[in-house]
Amino acid sequence: MFVRLSAAIAALSILGSAALAQGAKPTDPQIAHIAYTAGVIDIAAAKQAIGKAGNKDVKSFAQDMVRDHEAVNKQALDLVKKLKVTPEDNDTSKTLSKQAADKLAELAKLKGADYDKAYVANEVAYHKAVNGALETLLIPSDTNPELKSLLQTGLKIFQGHQNDVGTAVHAGAGARGDCRTGAGGDDPDRDAGLGVRADGGFGQGRRQH
Repeated sequence: MFVRLSAAIAALSILGSAALAQGAKPTDPQIAHIAYTAGVIDIAAAKQAIGKAGNKDVKSFAQDMVRDHEAVNKQALDLVKKLKVTPEDNDTSKTLSKQAADKLAELAKLKGADYDKAYVANEVAYHKAVNGALETLLIPSDTNPELKSLLQTGLKIFQGHQNDVGTAVHAGAGARGDCRTGAGGDDPDRDAGLGVRADGGFGQGRRQH
């Protein structure tokens, strides 16, 4: 079965929209903390998937998530150290962390193909929400050119995740995503295959290596 869109995703979208509506843009230290937290959340989910997923391609996708998000988070830590910026915890980060922990507990109760489908569906929705927040709130609000540049680089990577997650190896058994840093939606090497659509359902995916 598919799990519902996590409350963490809803919190990111709702809080981001509220901040924009009220003109209460987050500060650079807050932005750094929110972006880092979003990466930590997906790393934790991916590590759980590596241990629980029954489909080898889901495990492979999860390993890619760990690799990419850890790499971006390391760059973020190095940059804030260089800039002497101390990431500031905030209500958005706290809410994301709390709800992500609840989501992991929910996913932990699933097994086999049910877990694989739920994890992939959640990844599609999560990346869509995080990318939206980066585009509409975090990047526009950031005032430091170097931090803004890193967020833009991260967005390109995460958009690749969103586009590529979920070419299923066979109907109803699991899903495969292949995220390569910088890979976009126009990769000519892709073949047709069953995948997970952006709405979380199964449909036509395109990446098959």
